[in-house]
Amino acid sequence: MTALQEQFDATIGRGDRIEPRDWMPEGYRKTLVRQIAQHAHSEIIGMQPEGNWITRAPSLRRKAILLAKVQDEAGHGLYLYSACETLGVSRGELTEMLIEGRQKYSSIFNYPTLSYADVGTIGWLVDGAAICNQVPLCRTSFGPYGRAMIRICKEESFHQRQGFELLMTMMRGTDEQQAMVQESVDRFWWPSLMMFGPPDDESPNSAQSMAWGIKRNGNDELRQRFVDMTVPQAKALGVTLPDPDLVWNEARGAHDFGQPDWSEFTQVVKGNGPCNAQRIAHRRAAHEDGAWVREAATAFAASPLVEVRGASATNVPLVGVRGASATNVPLVGVRGASATNVPLVEVRGASATNVPLVEVRGASATSLETEGEN
Repeated sequence: MTALQEQFDATIGRGDRIEPRDWMPEGYRKTLVRQIAQHAHSEIIGMQPEGNWITRAPSLRRKAILLAKVQDEAGHGLYLYSACETLGVSRGELTEMLIEGRQKYSSIFNYPTLSYADVGTIGWLVDGAAICNQVPLCRTSFGPYGRAMIRICKEESFHQRQGFELLMTMMRGTDEQQAMVQESVDRFWWPSLMMFGPPDDESPNSAQSMAWGIKRNGNDELRQRFVDMTVPQAKALGVTLPDPDLVWNEARGAHDFGQPDWSEFTQVVKGNGPCNAQRIAHRRAAHEDGAWVREAATAFAASPLVEVRGASATNVPLVGVRGASATNVPLVGVRGASATNVPLVEVRGASATNVPLVEVRGASATSLETEGEN
């Protein structure tokens, strides 16, 4: 064992964090890339099912709430992509791997949202399951991932409360609304349990991830927590969870419950779920449609200076120089500049001599051809 490996093991053993510049085994790095990327992809793909209802939300208030939530999910994806980039893989590479089917996202987002009640059910059950999964990740062994999770979990907690509130409002409504909620819960209950992954003895990655401190709890433990948390909430809502085996076990101090159809889970993960093709096609189209933005941003970043603040320049073609001192420089948008013999456009707070100016604000000027002076 090398000294670097010993140092890494000691850090993990103490419960301390590994940072991007620290040495790490290649297997640890690859596991992190896989897990963080899958999490990031899930946040981005997860915008689609609920985004489906933004234009059809029943009120302006509900529309605003849903818009804010979908926007939050986009932000979560960006936090996580940024954390993944510290491991030496670019956001572009991650997106390509997702589109090409070389990386996965959460199976739950391959199910359709057939009614508006699904918006509330996703908030209550799906975000509730996400919270059970993600709160322990705030203590994960990789620093950037754990720090990103702190803010994400705070916002996911709000999303769950929002979903519960929506369902509670509908359950106080008409018989039709109540039936809509129950039907939605019936469809999303089992896929929500699948979100925790397969049973521990069938999970190929859990044991090593826990040994490295990337995960803090096993799939089965987290699934049990979710069930125990959700049962009293379902009672408060007045809905029935569609599991005939769900019963309180006094001896264990926890609920016994049935198992999802793991063959269905396997098929969804393989890309054969109800909406797999649709989700990836939509993501691919969005990526291709946004190519011109990425190209423009790249060209902008590679171009000569466009906006220089506090610059001193001579004979430099600049655009948007603020607080600059320049001589014989063709400038556009110079604020707080002192210039001589310079053709300027929009000089604010400038002292200039013999300068043809357009829109001089707060300027002291002599022998100027000015237009639009304020």
